[in-house]
Amino acid sequence: MDEIRGEAQGTAPVPLSVLDLVTVGAGHSAGEALATGVEIAKTAERHGYHRYWVAEHHSMPGIASSSPAVILAHMAAHTDRIRLGSGGVMLPNHAPLVIAEQFGTLEALAPGRVDLGLGRAPGTDGATAAALRRTERLHEGADDFPQQLAELTRFLDDDFPDGHAYRRIHAVPGPVQATSAGAVQSPHRPPLWLLGSSGFSAQLAAMLGLPFAFAHHFSAQNTIPALDLYRENFRPSAVLSEPYALIGVAALATEDEREARRQVMTGALSMLRLRTGRPGLVPTPEEAEAYEFGPMEEEFVNNWLSNIVHGTPDAVREGLNDLQKRTGADELMITANAHGGDVRKRSYELIAEAYGIPATA
Repeated sequence: MDEIRGEAQGTAPVPLSVLDLVTVGAGHSAGEALATGVEIAKTAERHGYHRYWVAEHHSMPGIASSSPAVILAHMAAHTDRIRLGSGGVMLPNHAPLVIAEQFGTLEALAPGRVDLGLGRAPGTDGATAAALRRTERLHEGADDFPQQLAELTRFLDDDFPDGHAYRRIHAVPGPVQATSAGAVQSPHRPPLWLLGSSGFSAQLAAMLGLPFAFAHHFSAQNTIPALDLYRENFRPSAVLSEPYALIGVAALATEDEREARRQVMTGALSMLRLRTGRPGLVPTPEEAEAYEFGPMEEEFVNNWLSNIVHGTPDAVREGLNDLQKRTGADELMITANAHGGDVRKRSYELIAEAYGIPATA
């Protein structure tokens, strides 16, 4: 399906896409972060990126993407061609009918260019997940993910069998409107993607013949094993005749190599604080430079930075090419880690230019 398989542009080995965490830097508001997201989406569209995705996170001051559907509706109003999607919606946090309605609405707003990527993690800490799900039995949500996915798919396709308790319930906007008297609506609905950072979703995506997106940017050690599981167990479906896997990769390009290191340190310090229970806004480069790292903190940061492709545009291009060769990824979805929105937006421009991708009006 063309909506799943993008086309490589310029000299890029595979299609390039954008994962925007809608980060909120120190000294900036959530509104400014969302405005930057619009600029990044427009930049990505102009420079030949295939998709723009946002991911569901909660209770994290430095990330303003708690409501992917709301953000994507806003992006639909500011773009014309680029695919828009979730990378992803954390299904156990929601009733499947609600997600079917939200993404049916998005499909009505941006016909034929909406992706629904789904994950089974909470996208937050345990206490926040309990507040979201109104239960302390969090493992049940993850364990029930295949059943929730099946229910969501039924709502999206409007095809519960006769006798099912939900047979007369319809996700609207949705396919039911294409079969009603006087219908003019297309029955098309957003394609499903499964997201993962381990092997569970890889195997489920393979079994169902769905496209798979792997979070290499924070689970690099599991990337190749998960992709191997996906490819080895893939069953052709009406959606895909063969596997299609993208990987999320952290990458930042600047004109100067030292400046790239200075900028990615802001994201590294932000992640260190998050992982040690001190989440906050993304620090400025000056704050990151002044921070005194302890031995264990320094080890964490060095490990974190080892999986971020950063440097000059040529260096980033070579790093992305190498990663694609090592993983065999069918698509690279780039997320830029830095405090400043201008730096992140410029990075996407520089990467596209390094691949000789012409900008459009």
